[in-house]
Amino acid sequence: MFEGLWYAALYGFLLAFAIGPVFFTLIETSITKGFKAGLFFDLGALLADGVFIIIAYFSTSKILENLRNEPGLIIFGGGVLVSYGIISYVRTAKSFIKIAREHYAVNTKKNLAGLFVKGFLLNFVNFGVLAGWIGTIILANALTSSDHGVVAFLTTVMLTFFCTDLLKILLAKNLKSKMTPRVIYKTKKFVSISIIVFGGLLLVQGFFPKQMKEGIKALPIGIEIKK
Repeated sequence: MFEGLWYAALYGFLLAFAIGPVFFTLIETSITKGFKAGLFFDLGALLADGVFIIIAYFSTSKILENLRNEPGLIIFGGGVLVSYGIISYVRTAKSFIKIAREHYAVNTKKNLAGLFVKGFLLNFVNFGVLAGWIGTIILANALTSSDHGVVAFLTTVMLTFFCTDLLKILLAKNLKSKMTPRVIYKTKKFVSISIIVFGGLLLVQGFFPKQMKEGIKALPIGIEIKK
């Protein structure tokens, strides 16, 4: 059990650097709005992870089967991500003056509750995250010999994941002084495009699951759509 926790800590650290919509948005939010904003966004995303973990823990095999047989769930998630990315890109393209004003404002108000909800929803609509947690629970079962061991494994993963996210937020915050409004503007657009790309990958996976699977197998290393 305790040996498995070392794997859990390493897994949680690596998981925090899994490239996806939440990863880019967390960095962008931390840079443009500061530590507290990044923290609330991250807590919302972690809540979605917690919901997925509970679902996966109590119905792993059933959920996994549903994801395989119900591509509509993946298509829905992909559609939401693409829509969100497009809306975010359009808003950013029209808001350079607003970005500059917020950048130079002394006391810029932050909607922390809104950022929390944003983090939750952006993570929750990505059903690839659910599949990832199902795989994590399968890994935990392989490395531990009891239900308490699985819980300890998942707890260690989440704690390491959260601590690593805090480090990312702190590092991103330190970049704020070097971020000009134009750089922030380009960063926001890059984040929006990244979200559209990940949503598009989910749509392709939902509409063409067999072709997507064969394409991934043809690559030198496997790629999985994650958080």
